[in-house]
Amino acid sequence: MRKRGNKNRYSEYPEYVPVAEKKAQAAEKLKQLQKKRPGIKPVILEGSALARTWWGKSWNQNLERYADYSNRIGRGRSYVRHGAVLDLQIAAGKVTALIQGSSSRPYEVEISIKAMGGPQWTVIRRQCDGRLKSLQELLAGKFPKDLSAIFLTEGKGLFPSPKDISFECSCPDWASMCKHVAATLYGIGARIDEDPGLFFTLRDVRTDDLVAGAIKDKTAQLLAKAEARCAKVLEEDDLSSLFGIELDTPPPFDRENIKVTNKKVVGQRPPKAVSQNLRQAGRKTMTSRIVADLLPIDQIAALIAGQEDGVNADILAAKTGLDKTKIYALVHRLKLQGKIKNKAHGIYVQA
Repeated sequence: MRKRGNKNRYSEYPEYVPVAEKKAQAAEKLKQLQKKRPGIKPVILEGSALARTWWGKSWNQNLERYADYSNRIGRGRSYVRHGAVLDLQIAAGKVTALIQGSSSRPYEVEISIKAMGGPQWTVIRRQCDGRLKSLQELLAGKFPKDLSAIFLTEGKGLFPSPKDISFECSCPDWASMCKHVAATLYGIGARIDEDPGLFFTLRDVRTDDLVAGAIKDKTAQLLAKAEARCAKVLEEDDLSSLFGIELDTPPPFDRENIKVTNKKVVGQRPPKAVSQNLRQAGRKTMTSRIVADLLPIDQIAALIAGQEDGVNADILAAKTGLDKTKIYALVHRLKLQGKIKNKAHGIYVQA
């Protein structure tokens, strides 16, 4: 084992550093980096659990079951828990990270993951054909158990095996998987936990492909249902049930339901008034009355905008009355639109 520190110069064991001190060092380094690199994305856990959703847990379980990794990947758990993953960026087939280790300068980690091959992806698509109701349920991990087994099949499922993964670290550790690489791998699980869509980005495949069969079948049914009205038009409530979430269409303008009090319009608002409320509300000024009148996706955006310190899915569910599955789907859409971002693991703030 490498020697470090003058006090322990002749010892074969590294100098012990208390967990509290490690956390403080990581937090201080993060503050310094955020001033220089505003776009960094640290992995900050909410509690001690490394993952809470099906996707995050499955990512970790997949890595831990391989003999090549099982004896070494555990070295990274404590690093993630004490905030040593200062930055973690996920792109198609590639992950880059900055990990605070024993050196004052963070170590740079790069992990490459092979894109899922065409034949393998085709097989999985066929197995999912017509069986996934919506993208919302896919991202929430709510699907038949046999599909779960298919996704996790070693070497043939959605999750990569060791032969699909290569990595490099700037540290001097000679181990084939150092603690910093292990921390990055667990950090990926934590990041996927808060945004499952990133898993498909990493594997360079389209989520739409897995629900295409079900959407095609439902579309045909709804078109037949709507034929009496118009063969080419579907009602909004039908499309909402098809995709599992409400469309971004403002409520109808009901002039008869408008009341004027102190020059403020209450009741149902026209589309222009809805967007104007969102712009003018600002942080901590959006009232519960205004939020209640908005569409679900606008409610989520407004509640997040009103909390400088961020808000989690539990709070959003309590304030809106929506179930957490729908909350996660709406949060995912707002992220794709660039309206919100993660301040920490499971904590959302206005972008």
